[in-house]
Amino acid sequence: MRHPRRVKHHVNDCKAGSGMKETQLFAPISAFLKDQGYEVQGEIEYCDLIAKRGDEPPVIVELKTRLNLELILQAAERLTLSESVYIAFPNTAPLWKRHRRRVLALCRRLGIGIITLHGALLRVNVRLDPLPYRPRSNVRRQHRLLAEFSHRTLDANIGGVTRQPIMTTYRQDALRCVIALKAGPLSLADLRKATRVERASGILQKDHYGWFERVSRGCYALTTKGIDALSQFKDVVAVLTAEDSSGIKGAVPTLVD
Repeated sequence: MRHPRRVKHHVNDCKAGSGMKETQLFAPISAFLKDQGYEVQGEIEYCDLIAKRGDEPPVIVELKTRLNLELILQAAERLTLSESVYIAFPNTAPLWKRHRRRVLALCRRLGIGIITLHGALLRVNVRLDPLPYRPRSNVRRQHRLLAEFSHRTLDANIGGVTRQPIMTTYRQDALRCVIALKAGPLSLADLRKATRVERASGILQKDHYGWFERVSRGCYALTTKGIDALSQFKDVVAVLTAEDSSGIKGAVPTLVD
């Protein structure tokens, strides 16, 4: 729709509320489109609202009193009929209020427009026009993803699990330091030599997990949490302990988890 926010918003006498019907959304959107030179009709080929202007592709609007998956699925199906498909719903819809940015991002990717209706008089506001989506690659994050993938020693994570520690390469390197220190305190130089973890000094100094303590300048030992980590991650510790020199990884992104 061209310059949708420059067009005077239309109102009707229907108040937003739990008893609202989809048919009540039709009038304000119909008037909104007619002011822009569209001819409007309802319920053609299961589409809630269809608008036509000259030789332009038809505009299809799917109406719902609540934003939900069904509305988005309907709009996605209508993309086979037109490239200009909108979903319309009251701006008080709970899903919209909680996840506005995520809904906008999803519809932008799908090429679906968004119209919200505001207040007791259902003022029309076009939030998103349907345009071809061309995602921008995040090269930096992709590099971190691939580097993390290639430097993990073992697959210790189950996809979808969020309530247990993720075994990142950072945690693996920290566990290498724990293994080296279980026999007693070491200097940073000796620790790097024993573990071949180049970032060992940063791991011990930042101590994200509370596993290490400095006993003297440049010399570190395990805390109680560090000792407990040997049992908590015993399977990973066993693999790292048995790992030969070819399994030692070099510098990797600092992904703490």
